[in-house]
Amino acid sequence: MRSHVEHYMRQALDLAQRGQGSTHPNPCVGALVVKDGRVTGRGFHKKAGAPHAEVIALKQAGGRARGAVLYCTLEPCAHWGRTGPCTEAIIAAGIRRVFIGMKDLNPLVRGRGIRRLRAAGIKVHAGFLEKEGAALNAPYIFAMRRRRPMVTAKIASSLDGKTATRRGRSRWITDPFSRRHAHRARRSFDGIMAGIGTVLADDPRLEAVPKKGHWTKVVVDSKGRLPLDARLLKTSGRVVVATAVMSRKKEEALRRRRVSVVRCPDREGRVDGARLLKALHGIEVRHILVEGGPTLIGSLLDRRLVDRVVFYLAPKIIGGARALPAVAASGVGRLEEAPRLKDVSWQRLKSDFFLTADVVYPVTR
Repeated sequence: MRSHVEHYMRQALDLAQRGQGSTHPNPCVGALVVKDGRVTGRGFHKKAGAPHAEVIALKQAGGRARGAVLYCTLEPCAHWGRTGPCTEAIIAAGIRRVFIGMKDLNPLVRGRGIRRLRAAGIKVHAGFLEKEGAALNAPYIFAMRRRRPMVTAKIASSLDGKTATRRGRSRWITDPFSRRHAHRARRSFDGIMAGIGTVLADDPRLEAVPKKGHWTKVVVDSKGRLPLDARLLKTSGRVVVATAVMSRKKEEALRRRRVSVVRCPDREGRVDGARLLKALHGIEVRHILVEGGPTLIGSLLDRRLVDRVVFYLAPKIIGGARALPAVAASGVGRLEEAPRLKDVSWQRLKSDFFLTADVVYPVTR
């Protein structure tokens, strides 16, 4: 029976993939309604606030859902959120059996959906193609387990690890193709984070291209130096400024511009990265892209808070002891303390190289 179930579950996973990049803060989910060996309903979750995959599949199946089997990649929800509970729609439709790819680790669900369906007399089976389902929703699952967003650091540098010359010139190290590639890649994240040094130097908009409805821009600004005329404050979407020291006047001025100010100082008067990530999790940020600068990326690495890295490496050598490095902050004192990369993949884009990897930290004694 398992191979039969996996056949339909793979179709459901294919459907779920169609929602990638647009379902934030929800996971990607696909669903099938099957009766007498024939698929009568298909659905996938498109965006937060839109009907869930199960509801779409049931609506398409109509009366043919009664007595049918439902295949869904993730445990159906049993609570009211932006939409109603899927479990009630499944019960009302007359589904007799449900196969689930994996349980939902969200505390609002976490087994409640399965228990509700079984209490209604529906036979429920879970645990099919879990590895594939987990890979599809890796940031969501990470956030549910760790109670913070997954953090991906993006670095664009020369081969000798420089992001600017000794005179501070950084435009442009990578070629136009790489820059377009990087902007398109932002679509797979919930938001972007940058340090105040980067914002003061480049005055970026920190936008996703094309624009996303749920897109959070985070500025790490320990001393409250963000200019009130910064371009990112004139863009749409949510802006969060994390600070350790900021005047009340400045904070009030930012709040009038609908900016959320998060005070999270550490013992040294800088922004506490762990506290900031916890706050971002509280506003449903699941996966954040850190795009600089070197001090911010370095400090997150020092705190073991970077989970993935993406590198755009230009075949150039900048050199110079005063040239800006890709990673700063404290760093490690011994080589055995250095984070390592696993599951490394790389490709040649045009003239530049593109590398992605997971970050693994050594076990401390």
